Amino acid sequence: MIFNSYIFIFLFLPFTVMAYFAIGLSSSGDFRQKVFLACASFFFYGYWNVLYVPLLAGSILVNFGIARQLAASDRQKNFGRIWLVFGVIFNIGLLCYFKYMDFLIESINYVSGSSIPVMHIVLPLAISFFTFQQIAYLVDSRRGIVKSSHFWDYLVFVTFFPQLIAGPIVHHVEMMPQFMDAMKKHIDWNNMSMGVYLFSIGLFKKVMIADRLSVWVNAGYSDIGSLNLISSWAVTLAYTFQIYFDFSGYMDMAHGCARMFNITLPNNFDSPYKSLGIQDFWRRWHITLGRFLRDYLYIPLGGGRGSSVKTIRNVLITFFLGGIWHGAGWTFVIGGSLHGIGLVVQRLWRMAGVSIPKYLSWFMTFLFVHFAWVFFRAVEVGDA
Repeated sequence: MIFNSYIFIFLFLPFTVMAYFAIGLSSSGDFRQKVFLACASFFFYGYWNVLYVPLLAGSILVNFGIARQLAASDRQKNFGRIWLVFGVIFNIGLLCYFKYMDFLIESINYVSGSSIPVMHIVLPLAISFFTFQQIAYLVDSRRGIVKSSHFWDYLVFVTFFPQLIAGPIVHHVEMMPQFMDAMKKHIDWNNMSMGVYLFSIGLFKKVMIADRLSVWVNAGYSDIGSLNLISSWAVTLAYTFQIYFDFSGYMDMAHGCARMFNITLPNNFDSPYKSLGIQDFWRRWHITLGRFLRDYLYIPLGGGRGSSVKTIRNVLITFFLGGIWHGAGWTFVIGGSLHGIGLVVQRLWRMAGVSIPKYLSWFMTFLFVHFAWVFFRAVEVGDA
């Protein structure tokens, strides 16, 4: 089920909101609201393909069990580390199998000339998001940031449908206190009106702008051989704005849905095409993904604490993996790596004392991001 479908707008969303607050009127409404919201979110997820509901449920059960073990091993440092390593391996393994197995086989066949059969695995919806979200939960549990939670709290935390499919990637400490707040169990008409407002704006961005631009983009990228200089610029610029309004619209709709339940999601989008550098871009585009990569990959690798060479290495590794997180293909690897290279160049310029005028910096950043989007959209590297 997608946010801009008729069944979501006219049936699922209004019914879920009304039922949620109606349940909250009873004396045991707190628990029942969580059970209802978790069930509704599973229905939302399973509407796309019910066969993958057990995958989501299984992932949640395993991660919750590991989190309980982490909570029980506070005084046994090595024991807790073993459980954390097991949890990370489980989640990465799950993601690699469903998202990257066919890509790995195709790459091996290309390099070695072998003919290993491709498995044709269908990518489960949202696996990248709920996997990263649960990895963050396990690491935060190990660090003592998160204490052991009740099962239904954890279930709602992972499955809450406004952020389940495409983020933002949320942390337990910023979500569950909101669900536990008794003041949020009843309708707040200010939040309801703001939620409808945000959802409507996002729906307009998605349907009236992004989807209209996609017609041009799909036509251009499906017949690359016919493009000339001007039409190539037109098609690639159309995609640059399509992905902007698609992501911005989705975030507005996600924030709007959550606000109807009196829940505020973390900001995930902040006018990224106003950025004055690649570092600034990643402070504005998919903010929670950038936060995850920084806190759970870049900093554990050493961040900027070592030599300049090690810092550059850490940046390139982070954005190489960030690129492949977006999709299983060399186009995504190149697109992510380009952003890593851009950050390195920006860092070297800063070290050399190079100063760029504001408007030139904006123009160069926009062109660089636009150039990297070409690889993200292309089916094959040769097409890009």
